[in-house]
Amino acid sequence: MEKIGFIGLGIMGKPMAMNLIKAGYSLIVYDIRSGPVKEVVAAGAKEAKSSSDVASQSEVVITMLPNSPDMKKAVLGENGVLEGAKAGMILIDMSSIAPLVSKEVAAEALKRGVEMLDAPVSGGEPKAKDGTLSIMVGGKKEVFEKVEDILKVMGASAVLVGDIGSGNTTKLANQIIVALNIAAMSEAMVLATKAGVDPERVYQAIRGGLAGSTVLNAKVPLVLDGNFKPGFRIELHIKDLANALDTAHEIGVPVPLASGVMEVMQALKVDGKAGDDHGGIIQFYEKLAKVEVRRQKS
Repeated sequence: MEKIGFIGLGIMGKPMAMNLIKAGYSLIVYDIRSGPVKEVVAAGAKEAKSSSDVASQSEVVITMLPNSPDMKKAVLGENGVLEGAKAGMILIDMSSIAPLVSKEVAAEALKRGVEMLDAPVSGGEPKAKDGTLSIMVGGKKEVFEKVEDILKVMGASAVLVGDIGSGNTTKLANQIIVALNIAAMSEAMVLATKAGVDPERVYQAIRGGLAGSTVLNAKVPLVLDGNFKPGFRIELHIKDLANALDTAHEIGVPVPLASGVMEVMQALKVDGKAGDDHGGIIQFYEKLAKVEVRRQKS
């Protein structure tokens, strides 16, 4: 079994690491916070002192970090992955970052004989826990094939979509669709509720038709309970949309709907809701319409 290093044990990273341990992989882990490290070590992982320490003991290193600067620091910075990496190591960055940063870091890694894949995920905390994430991968086919079994422990699917950076481009496309789905659901459910129709019945009536979606099934039940505990925080979706807008504008793609939802999320951030789940986008519409979409008490 390969020795796998795992850096970044947050909402997503911790359950992903746990699934690798359950599958029998030998794991060496690091995070700047000691709490999640202790939990994963209790499940059978070994603790490392730094990202460099992780790399020095690993054949494959997985990074799962919040944004481009965090990933660059963990890999290229002092005591970073490349300081400890041996030639032949494979770096799988599963963070959602800017595609250009993936390309930049991959080029630096290659100078040390380290191959890199960018492999962001979709599915949020529930799918991270049950190992059914969708994983979109950019990089060389032969490198992908070497680690495909590892990825399949964490995801129901792992698809090679193109060269390095294309995994994150695919994730940006995914995040536009998810954000717009949640906004559309929000507008529709607020309309139905204010019109006096039970939102739970509206959901049951439309979920099997063309308006049905994974987003609808994942988010409406939580909204009905007023549960905005983060599976994926609004502030992280803002980060993804910022990367999407930057990339779109660089290559000449107008994205008016994504820009509109970005402003909705910015308004929620100002309202102190940046740490809420992105299903909490509905609160923007609820506030404007002066109605809450909640389960009706029988």
